[in-house]
Amino acid sequence: AMHKPIGVTCSRKDQGELVYDLFPERWQKRDPGIATVGRLDKDTSGLLLLTDDGALLHRISSPKKAIVKRYLATLARPLEGGEEQVFASGSLMLEGEDKPLLPARLEVHSSTSATVSVSEGRYHQVRRMFAAVGNHVNALHRISIGGLALPADLAPGHYRELTTEELSAIFET
Repeated sequence: AMHKPIGVTCSRKDQGELVYDLFPERWQKRDPGIATVGRLDKDTSGLLLLTDDGALLHRISSPKKAIVKRYLATLARPLEGGEEQVFASGSLMLEGEDKPLLPARLEVHSSTSATVSVSEGRYHQVRRMFAAVGNHVNALHRISIGGLALPADLAPGHYRELTTEELSAIFET
């Protein structure tokens, strides 16, 4: 588990600092190599899982498993009040796509802060969901994957191996 900081990219191909650069060189040369379980964009912080176990990676990221990811979003404009129903409807379409999103849960904390729970992992999904309802995400932070919350002992840029219990928690809802 890593607390991915803002400004770091999850791809091996992009320019700039990569999450892989945050690991010791010996980890970067592992065979099999470590890979991110899904991605967080450069401007998103929070819980990122990495593994060298391909079966585990697939088990966590497979759409068929529908593991819920939770994000704390800070918005540019106040929510209008209908977003919870739109996100939960299962009919929200993202620009450039021809298939609606699966239902998502929106928990409003304030007029410009909410937690979004999604079981899909489409490209920039949470940011695009808010754009579809006329808002903009100023800050996005992944707080959990399945039943695993971002470990409190992880500062941005730090990582540690998960315990057996924490790994199991991913698959609990």
